Amino acid sequence: MGGRLAHQPARQHPDLIASPLDRDSGARWMPPVMLALLTLDGVLSAVAGALFLPSYLGVVPMPVSALISGAVNAALVWAAVQWTSVRGLAAGPLGAFLATVIVLTFGGPGGDVVFAGTTSGMVRLLLFVAVGIIPGALVLRRCLA
Repeated sequence: MGGRLAHQPARQHPDLIASPLDRDSGARWMPPVMLALLTLDGVLSAVAGALFLPSYLGVVPMPVSALISGAVNAALVWAAVQWTSVRGLAAGPLGAFLATVIVLTFGGPGGDVVFAGTTSGMVRLLLFVAVGIIPGALVLRRCLA
């Protein structure tokens, strides 16, 4: 590309497509901060998804928040892969999501629970965990393979 005009330099700009890890801007604090923020976003994804999990579409329970959390987690993992090549660090948002869901399964100080103890509540919880984790795990596997 860029060799259409004689005696002209190539018009490629590799600095515009380089990953954040390739840039030597002297900001070595940026990747850990970004990974911490992406991990915090994994926690927020779990909390928001859990709170909207018992939503209904008319009279039918429709766990749309599980699908949204799965898409958000996949995007968070993809962004984490852009900031690190270490598989464990890139999986930080997924780990935070799963840890938050585990914490939300326990009762609060007043006995309040986020996930109902009924059979349909447990099915929703398993669906929420599976649909929330699998897309991010697939993105992690594909990007770091």
